[in-house]
Amino acid sequence: MMRATGSCTHPVSSGPESSGGVAREGHAAATVTVRGLCAGYGGRQGHLPVLAGLDLALSPGECLVVVGESGCGKSTLLHLLAGLMTPDAGEVLVDGRVVTTADAGGGGSAGCSSGHAAYMFQRDLLLPWKSVLANTMFVAEVARGARVLDGERGRSQPWGGDRPSKDELEQRARAILGEFGLGSVLEVFPGELSGGMRQRVALARTLVLGRGLVLLDEPFGSLDAFTRAELQGWLLNVMETHPATWVLVTHDVREAVLLGDRVVVLAGRPARAAGWVPVSLDQTVRRSLAAPEAVDHAMTPFTRRIHRLLAQGRTS
Repeated sequence: MMRATGSCTHPVSSGPESSGGVAREGHAAATVTVRGLCAGYGGRQGHLPVLAGLDLALSPGECLVVVGESGCGKSTLLHLLAGLMTPDAGEVLVDGRVVTTADAGGGGSAGCSSGHAAYMFQRDLLLPWKSVLANTMFVAEVARGARVLDGERGRSQPWGGDRPSKDELEQRARAILGEFGLGSVLEVFPGELSGGMRQRVALARTLVLGRGLVLLDEPFGSLDAFTRAELQGWLLNVMETHPATWVLVTHDVREAVLLGDRVVVLAGRPARAAGWVPVSLDQTVRRSLAAPEAVDHAMTPFTRRIHRLLAQGRTS
């Protein structure tokens, strides 16, 4: 099955392994492999397992959408992919390098590392005392400063060589904000922005890092239906002009089909992959948000399969 993306095509597998995803020239979209991933959280009543034996394989340029009921481990999966928590078992590899593992280097010690992914959380987390431009540059500046110390300690640097200067970061931020239609509000503060504009700033801040793996945790969950539909179409264009490997979490089945090359349904306690739905929608149809009845008609076979898998997960 193929999904066209501009001049690229994305062959898509129906299982945990993907054969597709072709990044545009000049952008190092990541290859991601997840093997036997198990994770949970400690609590007053002992360890609570959340994910059990999850396997994934993402090709460069692919968009994988993760759906499931609340509390099934979708955000936990993003934390593990980002290297923000250590699993109970299994490992995550990005471009062949282990970034998250329960047994780092076979020495019996677990570990995780960051710097390989850009992560947009459910809330925009914009700093109210910083301008749009300053907010967009902030995370990249922190990462840049942190990597000065890491370089001195002999750790890998995520910038792929020379660290960009502050002027280069500002130039990159201005370019992305201009592309996102925010060039006229660079010195405006977050409190003066609409919800949709705040989400655009948050995504600009995420992309200015220039990472090959982009993680989005319900980026439009707090928006009204009209703004959400508008930004879904906008994100389709962003994914073409900023090629990367994308992992998107959502509760919205329609959004999953609209944006994803594949959809994985998590179900159970602890959660496993209940099923996979490859999405073969024409890009013209994906962009037809001005005629939602046409889009919904084309989406029906895919949304039905996802709803069926969700229902089966509740009864299993």
